Amino acid sequence: MTFADILQPSSALFLDFDGTMVDIAPQPHAVQVPQPLIAWLRWSHDYLGGAVAVISGRQIEQIDDFLSPLRLPVAGVHGAERRRTDGELVLLTTHPLEPVEQAAARLAAEHPGLLVENKGSSVALHYRQAPHLEALCIDAMQAAVESMPGLTLLRGKMVVEAKPGGASKGRAIEAFMQEPPFAGRLPIFIGDDVTDEVGFSTVQDAGGIGIKIGDGPSVAWRRLADPAALRQEFEAAHAAKTAKASPT
Repeated sequence: MTFADILQPSSALFLDFDGTMVDIAPQPHAVQVPQPLIAWLRWSHDYLGGAVAVISGRQIEQIDDFLSPLRLPVAGVHGAERRRTDGELVLLTTHPLEPVEQAAARLAAEHPGLLVENKGSSVALHYRQAPHLEALCIDAMQAAVESMPGLTLLRGKMVVEAKPGGASKGRAIEAFMQEPPFAGRLPIFIGDDVTDEVGFSTVQDAGGIGIKIGDGPSVAWRRLADPAALRQEFEAAHAAKTAKASPT
């Protein structure tokens, strides 16, 4: 079964960003968005009656910048912030992050390869430029989070992040699925990281489909090799649906 077969007018499509739609870059700001992707997302939004949302660890404003001029429904910071289809912004309670940010900043000051990112609702410590420091980063952030009730530690690809305990990509998808135009549709979630596993479980528990990008263990029922493979599936689905809709 191809992606074109899976994607139907009755689907609700949820997409991670980094490592899924676009290739991961050495620095978060250096991501390149292939222009055909914007066109495909615009088409899929129309094809699915608006039931397309981005579910990302990034802030909503960053997703908007990368996907401009599109302005899709988005769950940012792993669901700590969420913009509904009607434009309303829903924010989870933000717990004090200063002690965590200070701990991350102290470590980054000692190791120039580390990058601290304050997302407003979370604090991320990136170690992509210093992968040998993974254990040190995890230990330092874990110690900081344990001193702050209400926060949990989330591990991703070369990043460790302190976020509100109630935030997850799975809960963000569940919230969207209770609202129009997503309600009553069959959910599809496409992601690449360990942070996306709860999203795969959420859609599959609802009878939908999870698609894992890349290697590594996953609960997702389907898999694609990399973001380039997904973009090829996007193009093929677009071509197939457009051809089918064209008069003969």
